[in-house]
Amino acid sequence: MKRLLITGAAGVLGTMLRERLCEEAEILRLSDLNDLGAARAGEELVRCDLADAAAVEALVEGCDGIVHLGGISGEAPYDLIEAGNLRGVYNLYEAARKHGMPRILFASSNHTIGYYPQGQHLAPEDPVKPDTLYGVSKVFGEAVASFYHSKHGQESALVRIGSCMPVPTNHRMLATWFSYDDFVALVRAVFCAPSLGCPVIWGVSNNDAAWWDNSHVGHLGWQAKDNAEAYRAQIERDVARPPATAAMEKWQGGNLIEDIES
Repeated sequence: MKRLLITGAAGVLGTMLRERLCEEAEILRLSDLNDLGAARAGEELVRCDLADAAAVEALVEGCDGIVHLGGISGEAPYDLIEAGNLRGVYNLYEAARKHGMPRILFASSNHTIGYYPQGQHLAPEDPVKPDTLYGVSKVFGEAVASFYHSKHGQESALVRIGSCMPVPTNHRMLATWFSYDDFVALVRAVFCAPSLGCPVIWGVSNNDAAWWDNSHVGHLGWQAKDNAEAYRAQIERDVARPPATAAMEKWQGGNLIEDIES
């Protein structure tokens, strides 16, 4: 690619991808409202409010691919969720439509299905059960992506990220862990695949205890390699298990963030 855009590039995952995707395009265009530091060789830094349609259109222009991590990344008042995650994702897709429809990796979330019980195996076509307003916003984003694919042919990977971090740190993550290496490999596969479409992809590593299966996207040539099972003995030794009635033990979404507007 000539130019790859990463929105939300100042966040934890954006910072990680900034380091690891520098050779995937001649130029990384990095965007956030927060400080991105100094531009390095091969980088363009753009401060952009995703709720500003004109600013997003300028941001997307000239890009060959987009990793969309931007917006509100957890539960928040509705007005913030609406601006960053609803208007923001609409603005991004409309800008992409106007500028050649670069392929998009949309960072969705396990919170789209967070109210399913742990242990229940899910397929991508199972009905959504969001557990937060944040989860609702990701359902909206997936719907926007599906609409733009059906109407305009815009290709997107809808990646329902589980627990993306260096190592799993609790019992739930034995099922939901998504290693950095597996995420980076998925990003590369999404932009290299001859054909993508608009699939829901579970953002999860090859965990023995996983509730989600990615066999439906074998055509991408991506196979998660890491396995949280390697950390089971340490977690069972060092981490207290929550009571069976706790959200962290009961629901796939884990701890449900209290609605701060109630």
